Amino acid sequence: MYCFYSFLLSCALVFLIPFYFFKRTLLRGEGLYLKKRLGYDLPEERNQKQSIWIHAVSVGEVLSLQNLIQELKVRHPSWTINFSSLTNTGFRMAQKKLREVDNIFFIPLDFVPVVKKFFKTFTPKVLILTESEFWPNLLRIAKVEGVSVLLINGRISERSFRRYRWFRFLTKTILKKVDLFLVQTEQDKKRLEKIGINSNRISVAGNLKAEIELPLLSEDEISSLKRELSIQEGKKVIVAGSTRKGEEEQLLEAFLKAKEVRNDILLVLAPRHPERFNEVEKASQNFSFIVQKRTKVNPKDKWDILILDTIGELAQFYALSDIAFVGGSLVPWGGHNLLEPAFYKKPVFFGPHMHNFEFLAEKFAKAGTAKVIRSKEDLVEMFLIRDEEELCDMGMKAKETLESLQGATEKTVAAIEELMLK
Repeated sequence: MYCFYSFLLSCALVFLIPFYFFKRTLLRGEGLYLKKRLGYDLPEERNQKQSIWIHAVSVGEVLSLQNLIQELKVRHPSWTINFSSLTNTGFRMAQKKLREVDNIFFIPLDFVPVVKKFFKTFTPKVLILTESEFWPNLLRIAKVEGVSVLLINGRISERSFRRYRWFRFLTKTILKKVDLFLVQTEQDKKRLEKIGINSNRISVAGNLKAEIELPLLSEDEISSLKRELSIQEGKKVIVAGSTRKGEEEQLLEAFLKAKEVRNDILLVLAPRHPERFNEVEKASQNFSFIVQKRTKVNPKDKWDILILDTIGELAQFYALSDIAFVGGSLVPWGGHNLLEPAFYKKPVFFGPHMHNFEFLAEKFAKAGTAKVIRSKEDLVEMFLIRDEEELCDMGMKAKETLESLQGATEKTVAAIEELMLK
């Protein structure tokens, strides 16, 4: 099976590398970092007996691990923490936010000789994967090298569950390499059990993303930021975060109708991917709105739509908002993290497609802290902000709901410590 997988991976790379070179390097000016992913720029080999390797996919997963990594360093300052990411944005965010980490690198391409080189260099005792990131050869070589494998913050969406069940034999072969699964909910545990994972290898630990700690902005800091962004006093700000293709037009149409009723509303659009900044700007201009980009706006500018064309600033925009809309949910993508606006006590809105965060979406909706947009009329109503007292109450309850979900860091640290002692 592994030989066939490696063959397919080789074929995929032959066809995909030219595509990604064109898309990332020529269009976006980003590198593929193939040398780094093949292990040519690794530090000198070292025999570190107390070493762990944590892997996260992208920005959201990186940010969710800040508290965990800080706690590990406080309790075990002698441990070497190695951290890998799959994406360029995740790698950059790790460099910026994970100051306690000793080594940050791209996850190796999943070929046996390459993976072995990384294990030989970093000599981890425990390999820690986040959410649902399973690389067959990485897991297989971990077991060959005697490395314990831990999945943290695990989640199995309905879509992933169906896919895993279709290929149950292959799935079980790969997942049996994981020593312990720390999952977010009871539903995630039940899905793993139905796939064939023994229940004694699964523990419900909660969601690490609920442990989020963001900068608290004072009223003066928010006022200053609003002046910098040319947001006049009395204006209502709706922030649509991590939007996907197919969503902006729906938001813009609803915003246009709402502007016919009240003219004191502003919309901040934060596309999920940087390559779409210009595309979203043009789409907004097609509606005859006054459009500005975050990187170009000055205090004297007027605007109806602001394009957030930076990375890492979405949280502070949620902080200054009156309403937060979570993107990836009006189209069948699966939604994005709704905990950042909840941290800032903001009323949360999202579309019907939140299957990647189904537990959180249901939890917040049932608690009355979030509303589901199910129609064009619902979207217009969101922009109209008819009952500010109700929205303020939603925001307060959102923070309370977030706090009720915390506790995953302690359970995760305990599991890592137990594996390190084996």
